[in-house]
Amino acid sequence: MEKSNRSLKDLDLNALFIGDKAENGQLYKDLLNKLVDEHLGWRKNYIPSDPNMIGPEDQNSPAFKKTVGHMKTVLDQLSERIRTESVPWHSAGRYWGHMNSETLMPALLAYNYAMLWNGNNVAYESSPATSQMEEEVGQEFARLMGYDYGWGHIVADGSLANLEGLWYARNIKSLPFAMKEVNPELVAGKSDWELLNMPTKEIMDLLENAGSQIDEVKKRSARSGKNLQRLGKWLVPQTKHYSWMKAADIIGIGLDQVVPVPIDSNYRMDIQALESIIRKYAAEKTPILGVVGVAGSTEEGAVDGIDKIVALRQKLQKEGIYFYLHVDAAYGGYARALFLDEDDQFIPYKNLQKVHAENHVFTEDKEYIKPEVYAAYKAFDQAESITIDPHKMGYVPYSAGGIVIQDIRMRDTISYFATYVFEKGADIPALLGAYILEGSKAGATAASVWAAHHTLPLNVTGYGKLKGASIEGAHRYYDFLKNLKFEVAGKRISVHPLISPDFNMVDYVLKEDGNDDLIEMNRLNHAFYEQASYVKGSLYGKEYIVSHTDFAIPDYGDSPLAFVESLGFSEVEWRHAGKVTIIRASVMTPYMNQRENFDYFAPRIKKAIQADLEKVYASVNQKENV
Repeated sequence: MEKSNRSLKDLDLNALFIGDKAENGQLYKDLLNKLVDEHLGWRKNYIPSDPNMIGPEDQNSPAFKKTVGHMKTVLDQLSERIRTESVPWHSAGRYWGHMNSETLMPALLAYNYAMLWNGNNVAYESSPATSQMEEEVGQEFARLMGYDYGWGHIVADGSLANLEGLWYARNIKSLPFAMKEVNPELVAGKSDWELLNMPTKEIMDLLENAGSQIDEVKKRSARSGKNLQRLGKWLVPQTKHYSWMKAADIIGIGLDQVVPVPIDSNYRMDIQALESIIRKYAAEKTPILGVVGVAGSTEEGAVDGIDKIVALRQKLQKEGIYFYLHVDAAYGGYARALFLDEDDQFIPYKNLQKVHAENHVFTEDKEYIKPEVYAAYKAFDQAESITIDPHKMGYVPYSAGGIVIQDIRMRDTISYFATYVFEKGADIPALLGAYILEGSKAGATAASVWAAHHTLPLNVTGYGKLKGASIEGAHRYYDFLKNLKFEVAGKRISVHPLISPDFNMVDYVLKEDGNDDLIEMNRLNHAFYEQASYVKGSLYGKEYIVSHTDFAIPDYGDSPLAFVESLGFSEVEWRHAGKVTIIRASVMTPYMNQRENFDYFAPRIKKAIQADLEKVYASVNQKENV
């Protein structure tokens, strides 16, 4: 990316969205019409001497007109159904639910435009322009994560990116055994335990030295089906995304090899517990295939101590224990832009607040970034691979996930070449299909992400501002919820936020004052969720929309116990209920950082919650009377 694209001092986020009330709707239409006209001109000007395939006689025929009329009817039906049954996620102060929000206008326009060409990025010859864009996006991912020799690409979503991360780990960790079979000299003198604990860089260096035998080594790696059970355990925090279970199943590692690591009361991985688990397995001579750290957990937005995991690995490496490290930053990956200056250098923590003020990242001079979160993001460059989803905090349309690897040589461990799609060794910029899990993939997605990155630089002057707006809005919402109380049907109900957000996820519960029955509180929260979601009533008419989740003992262990006890419930009650039902909000809106905007919606949110609670209690009373 050119220097001019890495800095945008006078960036105005308001210019980049269609707007809560379509304030920039005409701008969107003008730009879209311009792009469509350019596509139509492109068609007309390609070999202009060719005859028209559709003539005036065709267009004036009864069958043509009838078909057009039918198409318009179908599109009218489509429009009606989507307008009636869709979620108004664009609404700045009304939608507080899943990871949806306003989508960047340049990303939408790029997608609209590029899909007219219907490029397929699996093969360069079918999509030269967008394949090059995806290659550039992959380099931008690598730069964002601090990788000097990295590589990345777009996938359909975070689940596939996580699957690729485990695919890399599995193949790389199995290579030493393959080398021992094909060329024993490469790993001479190493025991099986040492082979299972070789650092990734050392393995990549040896693979380079394999020369002409590299294909044979790859054939005898885990892709052959050998040694899968010997590779060891895949450790994930209790806050893991469910895709890790799918990945272990599909990749052949097996669900029994996936081991949950306890989390602390802040919903971050417990590093002491991690060390204890690793040492327990090491004592049994069971290796650790890899560890997953989460940056922006799906339910809490928590950021694991990636720096602490790295420090533990360095400590254990001196004892002959090494594990692959993957960071699942599907949700929180783009937040690393908050810490990068215009030259992609990580900003010292002591200067961070000053740099943020200079670049208008936050509207108020507060310390929104926790030191431990800063330290976690700084350590990203020590992980072998990272998941990042543009369709979450990149604010681009679905589906656009992403994965980035620390060392470009790693991609050779999973590569396949299909001659009908591309020629191995061909001198072209991108051979994406050789190094990815997917087959056909939309070039429009690459264009969308590319346009977003080139409009908003991946540093503090661009995406950093967008992340800042989201985080500041989350803190306003959290502070608002802390003091919220209601009177309904003779009951006094208080709002209790879960934790101060690491990122932009805000969770809370509603509790009747004096209630000591956790099951009853869970029922109240679930009933409230039904009123404030798609479950009951028309979505388009709702003034406050949320999502929900359950923190249950089988998944979370006792990590929610401290929160449950802070609400006045006993440990006995926690074990009896077995879970706590949480109202959950991903605060992605770019508008709630502004005090005047939030102050407009705050009383309206309170009124909407009051109305929903009254419906809940009216329903309860009705059932009791029956």
